Amino acid sequence: MIRWVAAIFMLLAVFYPLLPFLAKIGVGRVPADLRFRFKGIIFCLPFGSSLICSLLAFLAAKLAHLA
Repeated sequence: MIRWVAAIFMLLAVFYPLLPFLAKIGVGRVPADLRFRFKGIIFCLPFGSSLICSLLAFLAAKLAHLA
């Protein structure tokens, strides 16, 4: 369980600074992503995008292992 929490935290830490660049390709706009404003600052928690990117990385690793 703690591994999943750590993995999600690391993905969020990586995605958050990259969101302005990744927003152009749709990352951060998946239905499971949370976006809210607090005191004029926009916070985005890309849970759905993190899950999709993790799945893509897993599939790429599986395909690389088979080759």
